[in-house]
Amino acid sequence: MARKHALSLQISLALAGLVATAAFMPTIAWSQTSDATLRGRGPADAEVVAKNVATGSTRRTRTDKDGSYALVGLQPGTYMVDVGGNQKTVTLTVASVGTLNFNEPAAAPAAAANAQSLGAVTVNATTLAEVTTSEVGTSVSQHQIATVPQITRNFLEFADIVPGMVFTVKNGKTNLQAGGQNSGAMNVYIDGVGQKNYILPSGISGQTNTQGNPFPQLAISEYKVITSNYKAEYDQISSAAVTAETKSGTNEFHGEVFGNYTNQSVRARTPAENDSGKKIPSHNKEYGFALGGPIIQDKAHFFATYEGKEFDQPISVIPGGPAAYVNGLPASARAQLGAANQPFKEDLYFAKVDWEPTDRDRIEISGKYRDETAISGIGTGTAASASYSTKNTDKRYVIRWDHSTDSWFNRLQATYENAFYTPAASNIGNGAVYTALGSDNQAILSTGAASPLASQNKGQKGPALQDDFTFNNIEWHGDHVIKMGAKIKWVRLTARDAGEFNPQFFYDTTPDGTSDVPYKVQFPSPTPGMNPVASTVDRQIGAYIQDDWKIDDHLTLNLGVRWDYEVTPSYHDYVTPPDIVAAINSQDPSAPAGQTYAQSLALGGVNINNYISNGHNRHPPRYNFQPRFGFAYDINGDEAHVIHGGAGRSYDRDLYQILQLEQTKSVLSQPTLNFINANHPCTPGPTCIPWDPVYLTGLGTLQSLIAGTSTGKEVDMITNNLKTPYSDQISLGMRNKIGEWNTDVTVQSIKSFDGLIFQLGNRYPNGSFWQNGSQPWGYPIPGYGALIIADNGLKTKTTQVLVSAEKPYTPESHWGMTVAYTYTKSRFNHDQQDLTDQYAFDFASIHDYPFIAGPTAKHRLVTTGTVDGPWGLLVAAKLTLATPTAYASNACYGIVDSPNGCAPMTFVPPGTGKFLVGGKVFGYRDLDLQITKNFKVWDNVNAYVRLDVLNVFNWKNYDDYLTNYGSNGVLSRNPVTYNPIGNIVDVPRTLKLTAGIKF
Repeated sequence: MARKHALSLQISLALAGLVATAAFMPTIAWSQTSDATLRGRGPADAEVVAKNVATGSTRRTRTDKDGSYALVGLQPGTYMVDVGGNQKTVTLTVASVGTLNFNEPAAAPAAAANAQSLGAVTVNATTLAEVTTSEVGTSVSQHQIATVPQITRNFLEFADIVPGMVFTVKNGKTNLQAGGQNSGAMNVYIDGVGQKNYILPSGISGQTNTQGNPFPQLAISEYKVITSNYKAEYDQISSAAVTAETKSGTNEFHGEVFGNYTNQSVRARTPAENDSGKKIPSHNKEYGFALGGPIIQDKAHFFATYEGKEFDQPISVIPGGPAAYVNGLPASARAQLGAANQPFKEDLYFAKVDWEPTDRDRIEISGKYRDETAISGIGTGTAASASYSTKNTDKRYVIRWDHSTDSWFNRLQATYENAFYTPAASNIGNGAVYTALGSDNQAILSTGAASPLASQNKGQKGPALQDDFTFNNIEWHGDHVIKMGAKIKWVRLTARDAGEFNPQFFYDTTPDGTSDVPYKVQFPSPTPGMNPVASTVDRQIGAYIQDDWKIDDHLTLNLGVRWDYEVTPSYHDYVTPPDIVAAINSQDPSAPAGQTYAQSLALGGVNINNYISNGHNRHPPRYNFQPRFGFAYDINGDEAHVIHGGAGRSYDRDLYQILQLEQTKSVLSQPTLNFINANHPCTPGPTCIPWDPVYLTGLGTLQSLIAGTSTGKEVDMITNNLKTPYSDQISLGMRNKIGEWNTDVTVQSIKSFDGLIFQLGNRYPNGSFWQNGSQPWGYPIPGYGALIIADNGLKTKTTQVLVSAEKPYTPESHWGMTVAYTYTKSRFNHDQQDLTDQYAFDFASIHDYPFIAGPTAKHRLVTTGTVDGPWGLLVAAKLTLATPTAYASNACYGIVDSPNGCAPMTFVPPGTGKFLVGGKVFGYRDLDLQITKNFKVWDNVNAYVRLDVLNVFNWKNYDDYLTNYGSNGVLSRNPVTYNPIGNIVDVPRTLKLTAGIKF
């Protein structure tokens, strides 16, 4: 209760301080996330009026005595700007600051450089590119979204054309990541609202293990990708920020209807289908509509859209361990290897209404609803029989009020979210897990019923309130644009981590066969009378201030700081059960008399008091201050050659998926019982018993073995000194305008710290972590199961060279092109290929892990091109080339100075192909083409037919690996190679036909 009062006091003080600061500061200004800012110079003390050509909305301000002005909070779009009777028409892009001066005449060619089509009217307007910023970012235009070839209708796929970003489609599931970190380190902001997933490691809500799209693509106007050194308004992030603006209705009615389709008859076979000689039936269908228009001319507008998706995606079931063990699998298990499919369906809605009752006020109300179902979990190491069905829902509602005067601007915004991920096992019964005997017991294949851990219920719902202040035109040694804001959020986090069914039996497998008798079983065991669902109201507050200081026509400084604070009561107020504390402080049954289990842990470097919570010894981090500094130096003062750089810190957050485990594991535990086995010796006792076939007859039989006890129940404990993960970012680069081309070369360094990860807490009685090549799994807490402890300590270190060049498309030139090259050197202190893996059991502590190369590609090139062809044709292409993605793992080949003959290593598999010239240096090659034919139906009604040819040359971009590390301490020549019959990244050669009508 005291903590709740303290939190309320801190929130009140933070808001009061922010309001007081706003009230007594001189005039200030700021640009809100996805909005645009227009600034420049004109005659002194003149009225500046900007009218949105499409909607008729008008914004006003006045120039200062030196002629400077700033209009903030503008919707991206085309504006007719009037300063004292002098008019210019310009286009502002998302999350940008454009410069427009009226003390110099506009060059005629520049004014006509970009014709913006606004329904029946075509307006010649100059697109104001943002160049004097320290942010490392690139905008994705509506033209690129509409023309670049695309596998999915996930609008984030186009972020792939930004240096430093990697978007992949694997078995229909999409993933976007940056900076050598996992996808959970990024955040996406839509209309200024963060879409962060607080529970699962997908970065944004609804994107965990899904073939679905986060937002209707028809609703996205444009977006900006910032890979580092974002400004202080961006929160809960440590890699890339994506900020998107949705479409609004205009003064003309406009709409679109579309549908696309492809199936197995118009695609090439996957590697698994080639191997089996049989093509799995599959189909992909996407369809939808959008409609927008006026409610009241110049005052109120609406926009609504729906998109549906139906997939039946082919996938390969391949072994997860060494290939040599496959022949030893039982015939029934081997029969489940090969091609399979994953059905999926999604419905996605979005609607928005805006109203401007005066030219000083704008009110927007919007809502999104997403509903999807799928069969998942099939693939590497998992057969279709062990799949699970998933229901994924995501609802978000936003209402905001913008109010402006000549001297200030304010935005008040309220949001509500409700997003849940609820997978459930497809089959009920016994599961069989076949593991590689003699190769670190790696799992080869899971069959039968899915693990109880596959059945979950995880979600977040609750409101947030944010207020952002904007004031104009501070003059002090230059012009200042200062930004400030505060946010409060209450979000209920819910997590059920497992279901009460499907025991999993583990069988030893060798290249010569599989044991008929399992060596252990894991199964769910509930605690009577206790709820297996963890739930808490997470409370967040944040505040920031940002000064964009234009000292003169050459130098601009970006100075900012933000502060974030978060309380998760189910973690901070958690009390370690007294029975567990008593067991830890009891006699260690394997140690000399008088030595407690806690003392055995202490001999091994584990102070268990750092993990035992009494409900009062855990405190939220209070000093998460994030300074952010940047500069841009315009050499000639004409925005043609700009040197930019910056440094800053950004805090992310600890996922509730981890924080809730110490609570749910004690309520619905997953005990392990070992069966006496020569290959897996254990001391006979409650957790080491003889095998009896009766154990296969049902879950109740197993649960009766430990009824009324805690035998075998895993105990998860989290450090009391929990830290917030963060990254430090440094960049230095130069932008140049060369003719019609905009270029940028930047070097950026991103180092992330304090990732939260679980480790094995068990120790042998003498404190050691290794004995005779084995870890102390057989030395659990007395009367319980294994001790699993969580600490902050996961780190990544990434250096990248980012090179971009863009010739923007214009109707006058009839073509456009982008080039994005990324060089990446990444290292991390883990040994898992999956960057979202939250377990590190191969060393006593995460701090003992050496830094090894991260699972990334060293070189990556993405280039796109668009050209207007004859007869109303539009042709576009996308070429992607990347060197092989490195493979990280714990390599076991009998290393002499390793306790178990293994060590964390990263291997780069041999390349699989070349491009035009040279040898086989690439691990990923893809060329996509699309051609669109437009037809005029009547008046402003147009139809189109589009053909996409994906992966034109049917290059095999393998995603699975084969390992053969060697033996007797001798590393093999090619320890890791691509699996030629495994899954691939993206798709085989596929034809996709789209038809639609626009008006």
